[in-house]
Amino acid sequence: MPQLLPRGGLDAGGETAQSSGMSQSADSRLPPAVEILDIDDTNLAQAGIEVIDMDLAQLQSTPLQARRVVVRLDGCVVVFYATNLRMRTRTRPSLQQSLLSVVTFGPQTSGSVDGLSIRPDRLLVVAPETSVGFVADPGYQSITFLVSPQELQRHLQIRHRQDDFAVPQGLEARHVGAAMAGQLFAFGKRLVELASQQPELFNECAETRAAAQRELLETLLETLDSCAEVEPERGERLRQTQSEMVRSVEQYALAHVDEPLYVTDLCKMIGTSERSLEYAFKAVMNLTPKAYLARLRLHRVRTALLQAQPGSTTVAIEALNWGFWHFGEFSRAYKNCFGELPSQTLRHKPWVAAKP
Repeated sequence: MPQLLPRGGLDAGGETAQSSGMSQSADSRLPPAVEILDIDDTNLAQAGIEVIDMDLAQLQSTPLQARRVVVRLDGCVVVFYATNLRMRTRTRPSLQQSLLSVVTFGPQTSGSVDGLSIRPDRLLVVAPETSVGFVADPGYQSITFLVSPQELQRHLQIRHRQDDFAVPQGLEARHVGAAMAGQLFAFGKRLVELASQQPELFNECAETRAAAQRELLETLLETLDSCAEVEPERGERLRQTQSEMVRSVEQYALAHVDEPLYVTDLCKMIGTSERSLEYAFKAVMNLTPKAYLARLRLHRVRTALLQAQPGSTTVAIEALNWGFWHFGEFSRAYKNCFGELPSQTLRHKPWVAAKP
């Protein structure tokens, strides 16, 4: 097998020509094989990616600097993501493409996913169409390999190893050891680095995509062969319960934005005490329930303002739509979170997520 990917690290902040990364593939009806997106607004997270539905919320009031690189091969997709802030991210593979997700993390990455600790010696294996909630700490880096379960099973059957790997029912954390997980992450980084620096190799050359996919599957199968399912530790079992509590509150709050929500309502809805609710939000988000829900609604207002056509709405209308009635306090909170007044956001041109 040719050594397609040169060894070396990806400098997430290094110079790569975004315009080159966004160049069109040979078939203009398809998305380009390589897309690079520098994200300074959570509303850009979904732009130009059809394989994962993403919803981001900043947990810190600091300018966001994130990067996402998508490399589309003929049957697999590789997604690199890095952020400088503590973020809450809810992700779900697209319903249009039933792909298995295998996620590996950078050596300094920390955080949690549905209450399980993110660690460099662990992989996440996520079944198609499974929604998961990440909390990423500053300096987070991950690489997600999205592959067809049928393609993996086909290779395993040829190798007479079809009983060695079962597609999970939901989310599974698997231990592979720091060395093996680091090898998979390093492979992903080399792939992303080459695609970022020379996108034309992937956009215009089917042979390059095919060779990269063969090496990807070889590396992925080798890694999965050496991993074992993680039994959550006692502290993680508690955090899993707390994470589910937070998820339930999020869903309830977004479904009742036209109603004033109080801690009493939330405790009643999930059947827990105020202290347990406070502990859960502090453990998962490092914020109180009230502070996090306000931040979540601020993000929804921002999305509405950015998507609005000129003259179609006002700041006051969108603020009221998401439960903000004290406009002075709302404007201060909005500027503290996003670095600009809501009126400035509304004057921006509406952003449009790129679709294939």
